Amino acid sequence: MLAAVAVDPWRFQSHIEVWLLVAFLIGSYVYAVRVLGPRAVGPGEVVVTAEQKAAFVGGIFVLWLGSDWPMHDIAEEYLYSVHMFQHMALTYFMPPLVVLATPEWFVRTLIGDGRVYKFVRFMAHPVRAAFFFNVAVMVSHVPGVVNASVSNGALHYSVHVFLVLSSILMWLPVVGPFPEFQISPMGKMIYLFMNSVVATVPAGWLTFAEGVVYKHYNIPWRVWGLSVTDDQQIAGAIMKIGGAAFLWSIIIAMFIRRFVRTFRTENDSSYVRQPLTMADVEKAFAENPPAREPEPR
Repeated sequence: MLAAVAVDPWRFQSHIEVWLLVAFLIGSYVYAVRVLGPRAVGPGEVVVTAEQKAAFVGGIFVLWLGSDWPMHDIAEEYLYSVHMFQHMALTYFMPPLVVLATPEWFVRTLIGDGRVYKFVRFMAHPVRAAFFFNVAVMVSHVPGVVNASVSNGALHYSVHVFLVLSSILMWLPVVGPFPEFQISPMGKMIYLFMNSVVATVPAGWLTFAEGVVYKHYNIPWRVWGLSVTDDQQIAGAIMKIGGAAFLWSIIIAMFIRRFVRTFRTENDSSYVRQPLTMADVEKAFAENPPAREPEPR
């Protein structure tokens, strides 16, 4: 009975460090909005919008869900597919919410306009941001890194921090608080599509790998009766389908939003296209007289 309790994947495990981190982030956000915000913005300006508040709540919820019991414990001790979903939550779902929740005035106050600002702008270049993000995704799935991190708490949290920071950097050219960091709407769609392609490499490798890839998860106790191979294949499917579906959904939403905005502008009832008259033609010719031919010598 004691042995069964010891390997029970659903036993409650407290994570004080996660609760303290969540409490610290909530307290810091409230302090920034209520104390620092009114001093940083001009009279009558909005400190934080309702959309930014909602994004913050969503980001905190995803952070807590992916870092606390039971997901963290199942992911660390039993199933790599849950480990993959945890990484998806912390790498794909949470960072854009965090970026959307951050007001521009807060970041400008925090980093100023000196060397730190120049460094962030240098790193937020789409090519460099995409490079670091995809390197982080690839490295986090190397068998040696996975096997070492799941058995070492400090290393595990370090990997998570590296993934989150690289993902936040990746989202700065898309929805970052600095308008000058963002790229064109079409560039954003291409940028997100390219970031969705690279992740298919480790996903395909996991899906079609033969044998055990991550020895840490080759244990007798099988949650939900999943074998090691099935667990790996599900993890690959989560990475391939989940990541691509998330980014492609954003691309489609951006395209539709841009298309609808252009359609409404062109079909606005207040915009009436005036018919071209002969007077308009004569006026245009009068304002732009034909060039004279050079006189023969």
